[in-house]
Amino acid sequence: MKLFQFLLFISSLFLFSSCAKTIAGFGFTEPENPAPATVSFDNQSKNAESYEWNFGDGTTSTEAEPKHEFKSSGNYVVSLKAMKGGKVATINKQITIQQPKVCLVEIETTLGTMKAILYDATPQHRDNFLKLAEEGFYDDLLFHRVINGFMIQGGDPQSRNAAPKKRLGSGGPGYLVPAEFVDTLAHIKGALAAARTNNPQKKSSGSQFYIVQGRKLSNSQLDMMEAQKDIRYTPEQREIYTTQGGTPQLDQEYTVFGQVIEGLDVLDKIAATATAPGDRPKMDIKMKIRPIN
Repeated sequence: MKLFQFLLFISSLFLFSSCAKTIAGFGFTEPENPAPATVSFDNQSKNAESYEWNFGDGTTSTEAEPKHEFKSSGNYVVSLKAMKGGKVATINKQITIQQPKVCLVEIETTLGTMKAILYDATPQHRDNFLKLAEEGFYDDLLFHRVINGFMIQGGDPQSRNAAPKKRLGSGGPGYLVPAEFVDTLAHIKGALAAARTNNPQKKSSGSQFYIVQGRKLSNSQLDMMEAQKDIRYTPEQREIYTTQGGTPQLDQEYTVFGQVIEGLDVLDKIAATATAPGDRPKMDIKMKIRPIN
């Protein structure tokens, strides 16, 4: 009798276990850091044997408790499927990744890395550049136009994996950015500025940019430029133009929205690269751009 009761007890446990409901659940801690941010997920599912995560940014995982890096800011709906046999339970939760608060970007290139600040005085260009950088838009694009003593230019999406003789410089994200001319921002050496085609409003390309190298100028040359453009340079701008260089002929013609603060030697290396007809470097110089937290 006792054996029968024991077997009945074991049978009931097995029956209960096999019929138990699969429950999906997970927790996470909101990341303190802005994008790119890594989030650890705590799997709280019950009666499950396998899992399928969808992080809402196009990536998935089958790990029980994954860690995931969200490269861009925004709101993401994270989905977890907990599975056992034919049973599937799903739960969705939203996670918010903040935009970087410090407007610094790292421009990694084949020949070294530069660091640039983006100006609050040009918010539309700043936010657009940050958005594209966060999305990985610039990954493996080329500096497709390089003129020593003038500037280096990149940001054409058609330059990714471009054939050696392909003509570049006409690509973009499909929109323009309104001009944001600021008197205190000039084309001094290291200036980060937006490229553009000829248009009456002087709107900028949505993605193409250039970094000024330029040449040293005399005060008399700057006086002449002021007279031609009806502008006035600050003593600080004059000092940089005369000691480091720049391209003042572009002032108030193209939007300056940032400044390289580290890596001007990298700028000089890229500018000195041998080029083919059309000013494209003979050696592909690739870039990756990321916000700096």
